Amino acid sequence: MNPGQFEALPIHWFYVGTAILMILCYELGCQIGLRLQSRQEEETQTSLGTLVGGLLGMLAFVLAFTFSMALSQHDHRKQNVLEEANAIGTAYLRTDLIDTRHGMEVKRLLKNYVDIRLKAALSGKDIDIAVKKSVEIHDLLWEQVAEAALEAPTTNTSLMVQATNEVIDMHEKRVTVALHNRIPRSVWVALAAITALTMLTLGTQIGLTGKRRIITVVPLPLAFAVLITLVVDLNRPQSGLITVGQQSMVTLMENMEQATE
Repeated sequence: MNPGQFEALPIHWFYVGTAILMILCYELGCQIGLRLQSRQEEETQTSLGTLVGGLLGMLAFVLAFTFSMALSQHDHRKQNVLEEANAIGTAYLRTDLIDTRHGMEVKRLLKNYVDIRLKAALSGKDIDIAVKKSVEIHDLLWEQVAEAALEAPTTNTSLMVQATNEVIDMHEKRVTVALHNRIPRSVWVALAAITALTMLTLGTQIGLTGKRRIITVVPLPLAFAVLITLVVDLNRPQSGLITVGQQSMVTLMENMEQATE
């Protein structure tokens, strides 16, 4: 499955699929244990109990590590939204420091810029189109600011140039963190492998006892599936149940609309 297909998979489907796969691994382990039951030795069951405990501890550690990574990235995305709103707001205010002709055009471009990015972030759709339009607006903004600076090379125009650079830099920073900084595929592979081995070994241990009761084990895969799904949701900022708040950008848009009335 490529990244695009993975992103398109509904989060509740991922939860159900994860829980079913864990239960299937447990059931496979039970069948193996039942076949080995007649040949089991007491030491075998004891060693398996130690192994299951170690695998459960390892699974908990990898889940905690992955969750921490996803949560940290989520916090960075929220911080970047606030920083970008501040950078755009500063640039919008500094347009009053340059020539009126250029300043009015820059204000219009910045308002359009916020509108494009806000709609894409709230809908979670057409992200690539929004990024492309944002880059086009960067070129138009720089053209206006550079022309104003060449016509009147003062401290005020320098401040406007600096503010425009910060807007462009924040775009790249936000796009990189939101679209490219994800949990590495190797971590997902390790998590899947440890999860499967844990449930398989647990099932084998239960099968060896001859007291297979799947209903007593169901809560364990359901609980782990919740945690894994939560990590997946945090790793998908454009979709899912947990999204990055855009209130600072919404407030900025409202202030811009009020200023133009």
